[in-house]
Amino acid sequence: MSKAPVIAVVGSASMDLTCYADVLPQAGQTLYGNLFTTGFGGKGANQAVMAALAGADVYMVGSIGNDLFGKSLQENFRNQKINSEHVKISDLPTGVAHIWVDGQGQNRILIVPGANHDFDANHAADAIKSIPGLSIVIGQCEVPQSVTTAAFTVAKERGALTILNPAPYEDLSLELLAVTDWLIPNEVEFEEFIGKAPTSETLAQFRPGKNSIVTLGDKGAVLISTDGSLTSIATTKVQAVDSTGAGDCFIGSFSFSLGSGSDAQSAAEFACRIAAFSVTRKGAQSSYPSAAEISTLS
Repeated sequence: MSKAPVIAVVGSASMDLTCYADVLPQAGQTLYGNLFTTGFGGKGANQAVMAALAGADVYMVGSIGNDLFGKSLQENFRNQKINSEHVKISDLPTGVAHIWVDGQGQNRILIVPGANHDFDANHAADAIKSIPGLSIVIGQCEVPQSVTTAAFTVAKERGALTILNPAPYEDLSLELLAVTDWLIPNEVEFEEFIGKAPTSETLAQFRPGKNSIVTLGDKGAVLISTDGSLTSIATTKVQAVDSTGAGDCFIGSFSFSLGSGSDAQSAAEFACRIAAFSVTRKGAQSSYPSAAEISTLS
């Protein structure tokens, strides 16, 4: 077997507080829900867990609170065999995400960052410098861009690939884009970037000279090569129960496959299969397939 890729995730770790209801309330309206759950989340932690489940050697770089949620997140990192020595213990409370999921599996999410905004560029850069055998660094927008930029800059100096999932959407600095090898927005974030929906024309003009992927939910994804050529990636048709964490599932599994030596198209096809599986279950990390299940989807 080939050696597992070493992947560092610089990002958020939070507790997900999720309500499920057939119909979500309008402003001023009160409705009964069907179920409430707590679960491990944060885009960074989700991506780290998925990469680890797929078989990567994963390091988490971030910040959590010295509270019950933070202690639970630390235990989850241990259980998932994720190295958390670079996760800071903050005086701020652990971040939380309040999630509402409707009867069609669509979600609305409100994030309270807390400790996720309490680690700095030096912490991230020092962590990336120290991780042995590093091949990929993943970032998102749930931590300050200055932190991700510092981590990616060191990663590039070390010859590692950088993958940015620009979610939740915000304007990206030129400094961060310059050290981003792969930019992977979803279709909503893509439209926020350029002001137009993804079409053959707009996709081909997105980020010239750089690799990108735009994920399209149940329509799969589009791989955009450095020359602007497009490759449509189909996904498995499933009955969606909950789409929470599906984008993170894609990022984690794509990173593992790419780091394991697959070409970009094969890695994206693998990630689409894994992400499609995840939406058939409730929750974020709780919906991700086990190593045994992944082997049946490969």
